[in-house]
Amino acid sequence: MRLSVLSAVLLGCASMAGCASSSNPTAALSIKPSAEITSSVSKANSPVPEVAVGESRVKTEGAEMLAWAGPGPGSDVFESVTKQSAVPSERPEDAVSAVEMPSEGRSRKRSRVYSQQFRDAHPINFGKRAPKHYQVHGVDVSRWQGDIDWVKLRTQGANFAFIKATDGGDHLDPMFQKNWRRAKEAGIRRGAYHFFYWCRVASSQAEWFIRNVPRDPDALPPVIDAEYNGESSCKKRLTRAQYVEKIKVFSDMLERHYGKRPIIYTAPDFYEDNLSGELKNHPFWLRSVAAHPSKRYPNRRWMFWQYSGSGLSHGVEGKIDLNVFAGSENDWHNWLNGQSNARSASLD
Repeated sequence: MRLSVLSAVLLGCASMAGCASSSNPTAALSIKPSAEITSSVSKANSPVPEVAVGESRVKTEGAEMLAWAGPGPGSDVFESVTKQSAVPSERPEDAVSAVEMPSEGRSRKRSRVYSQQFRDAHPINFGKRAPKHYQVHGVDVSRWQGDIDWVKLRTQGANFAFIKATDGGDHLDPMFQKNWRRAKEAGIRRGAYHFFYWCRVASSQAEWFIRNVPRDPDALPPVIDAEYNGESSCKKRLTRAQYVEKIKVFSDMLERHYGKRPIIYTAPDFYEDNLSGELKNHPFWLRSVAAHPSKRYPNRRWMFWQYSGSGLSHGVEGKIDLNVFAGSENDWHNWLNGQSNARSASLD
């Protein structure tokens, strides 16, 4: 690449509010996958696909840009993302707990719920409130799980799966499309998650997710993975208000597009610092691998609990994250029906 072209690229990056700073021009131009902070799963020893890279269309300049979150409702950028989406006149029903989601409207055929047969490389004694006492189990996966036998994984107890889709504003998990398609073919209820980069504007990240994750009425709500990323080149810490505002902007854009309120995934340290007592109208997916969520997240109602990052199962090589749904099997079906009806109503 000629020097003039390189300079232009670097100058363009410097003008973007979300670009990570670097004194090394080569490092500034290279885009690397984020570490899998979502779980304790280590990178696989076998070769994994390279991350696909694209370009975000959102520009971060203009008076309408929020100080830390990016463009909000009313801005040209925000409307360009959501103008083709069906926007409900009211926000979908709060999905704070499974019990609050009654079965109404159009009924759907109930899919079989398989009992879990997972093992754990590092089992934990959770006492009387152990994951085994919950009826609906599932997994979350990314490129690091490699080529998954989704049919076999379902029979082992994966009744739902959260699949890594994107992170930041230009990273796409290279296994997402394959996992998204094959999980549905296997009859697994699946949703997509986004790993949030705190140095990038929220609106550009929402647009990137929307460009890469299809709208499917049968899909679970989208997930925002909100946690610290120690492997990121962005070392800046925001205030609690700034973290919450970024999540709100991202969540609102996705809710307008998909017709479902996003789920917030988080870990104990990030939650204690920034989210305790916040975002009470959002469903939460909580990571707690050493104790029941009630001990790590006092007074927080949750919908999904990630209880292990060292699960073992037929259908996938290596370790996999294990999760449970908060309610009973009947609650699960009622909640799924409510999610499908909410999306269908927004399309009517």
